[in-house]
Amino acid sequence: MTGFPDAEAFLDPDASREYLRGWHQRVETQAARAQATSERIANLRAGAKDGNGLAEVTVESTGVLVDLKLTDRIHRVEPDVVARAVMEALRKARVQVAERSKQIAIEEMGPGSLTARTIGARAQQLVDQLDAAGDGVLRRGE
Repeated sequence: MTGFPDAEAFLDPDASREYLRGWHQRVETQAARAQATSERIANLRAGAKDGNGLAEVTVESTGVLVDLKLTDRIHRVEPDVVARAVMEALRKARVQVAERSKQIAIEEMGPGSLTARTIGARAQQLVDQLDAAGDGVLRRGE
């Protein structure tokens, strides 16, 4: 049985047990998919470079910066240009990680899944916030 059993079937002990076995299997499958989604997203990293080749960053799944590489070119530009380059690369990497999180949720849970839609909506919200901030920095209250 795939749906809620009718009253007559529900009163039949064998049919009830079969329904519960099927329900239990669906719950276990969803839990395994949720766990796989969580693990894949937790291990996610993304890297990006700025458009001028000054900075390269790597962020982890929550968008936290875990690596920064600056090229020798930084010695030829003003510090504020370097700062903007880092922020540009950081924003690009955060967008990548948000978009990839959304893809992972859809792959693991299916496009119709409430979990996938929720993760996708949160990822899109982060991208929208980054777009609104313009500098790649999310501030409290945003």
